[in-house]
Amino acid sequence: MKKLKVGDPAPIFSLPDAEGKTLSLSDFKGKKVIVYFYPKDDTPGCTKEACTFRDYFVRLERRGAAVVGISADTIESHHKFSEKYKLPFPLLSDESKEVIKTYGAWKKKWFMGKSFMGIERTTFIIDEEGKIAQIFPRVIVDKHIWEILKFINPNVEEV
Repeated sequence: MKKLKVGDPAPIFSLPDAEGKTLSLSDFKGKKVIVYFYPKDDTPGCTKEACTFRDYFVRLERRGAAVVGISADTIESHHKFSEKYKLPFPLLSDESKEVIKTYGAWKKKWFMGKSFMGIERTTFIIDEEGKIAQIFPRVIVDKHIWEILKFINPNVEEV
């Protein structure tokens, strides 16, 4: 599988959201789309990441960006997670991991000396024409929103 890079057309996808409605990348045509891949609903790092996107959602929207989270969790899991934290953006379920693998977020990971395959926290910014504008691999949650805001608007300053 070809590794995606900045400037490549973003691979198209259609996946079910937390309500079971199919959402496609093409539904966001004409907008910047922040597509973030995360390991698991309702775990500490993933909750912090989702809540940060929630807290900055209006700011991102004002800059013409939509937010979409993707993991291999079920629709039901996404529904509970989204409701619990009042997430204003869609979470898409990729139980087959097809989209996750296409975007290169399915990687070998290590924990306590053991290797396993899993989702590496990765964010893609897709431009209004459907091309990959930026890739953030191995995301560190604490500063990630500022990386995104600075990319979307280079004049932004941390507060």
